[in-house]
Amino acid sequence: MKFEIDENLPAEVAAMLGAMGFDADTVHDERLAGAQDPVVVAAAAEASRVLLTLYKGIANLEEYPAGQHGVVVLLRPPRSGRGAVMEFLRERLPELIRLDLQGRLTVVGPTRIRIR
Repeated sequence: MKFEIDENLPAEVAAMLGAMGFDADTVHDERLAGAQDPVVVAAAAEASRVLLTLYKGIANLEEYPAGQHGVVVLLRPPRSGRGAVMEFLRERLPELIRLDLQGRLTVVGPTRIRIR
């Protein structure tokens, strides 16, 4: 599985995923820092990467209709901060990677994962 790490996530997420054997790039690595969200979503889809983000606006199905983009995963950790986000992703990743995410928006919360 290949991941694109949005700029609102700690850059260490890419290193953590890489250490777990995943291919992970950041929006910054792709020279997309500061780009509009539709550009980032499209670039991740074109590269067949799962876009990981904290941006709630990405869950707007009118703007990002299901099936019309690649894979977008919205992380909704219960606490903010670098360490809390890293811990949350470490805990939720095993369940997340078992799911069929293609063409879907997936919202990962503290107690459940919703697929749209």
